[in-house]
Amino acid sequence: MHSYSPGLHILATFRAPVARLTDAAACQAFFDQQISHWGLVKVGEVYHSFPNASFTAVVGLTESHLSIHTWPEFGQATFDVFLSNYQRDNSATVRQLYAETLRFFEGEELTKTEVAR
Repeated sequence: MHSYSPGLHILATFRAPVARLTDAAACQAFFDQQISHWGLVKVGEVYHSFPNASFTAVVGLTESHLSIHTWPEFGQATFDVFLSNYQRDNSATVRQLYAETLRFFEGEELTKTEVAR
């Protein structure tokens, strides 16, 4: 029996400008662009905005998921992305997706955990 690594999961918290943390439509367009760029397959999504303009988003992928939750009142967001390695090693894609998300949100990383599944 050979060893199999199901994939890489990144969980992060970052600081970002309030304008970015309250623009769910821009985030959705960005996520859609990234999903297309990396050849991932979206199978479902939920975006929900709250009265204070914060939002939460979870995107289901055949490869697994990505999600974000924003707290503009604290200038922070939490983000996570997990892609399985079922058909190919997606570890580099997970890291790139996270880096692009930080760039999009003009974020400053506060914490990042990489979990090898």
